[in-house]
Amino acid sequence: MFGMGFTEILIIAIIAILFLGPDKLPSAIVEIAKFFRNTKNTIGAVKQSFEEEMNIKSMKDEALAYKKELQDASNQVKSATDIKKMAAKLTTLEDDSFGDEGLFDKPKDEGSSKPQEVTLAKKKKSQTTDKIEEENKNV
Repeated sequence: MFGMGFTEILIIAIIAILFLGPDKLPSAIVEIAKFFRNTKNTIGAVKQSFEEEMNIKSMKDEALAYKKELQDASNQVKSATDIKKMAAKLTTLEDDSFGDEGLFDKPKDEGSSKPQEVTLAKKKKSQTTDKIEEENKNV
């Protein structure tokens, strides 16, 4: 006990008998035993409390991590379901997914005020363009 051997404990007991006397020695031994028992119980309670605190801290950290994940998910859901923001995006055409790709640009031939007719039918070459192409080939 406490790194002491039998001879050291015997010497301490003999000194205690000499100082306390035979009538006070049993009550002193009982008091010393109570002191060691209380100390042992207190150390055990502190250990248990410390372990509970460590467990509570880890549970608290885990709960905070779950809370952060839930907040991130709720923010994503809010941004995905924000109709006003989506409507504003569509009306201002912030993204270029609805671009006109130059369809509504002014034609290079700005002098003519006639609107051009758009058809899907294949146009036949006129005779004048055929003559111009033949002349270009001959040159």
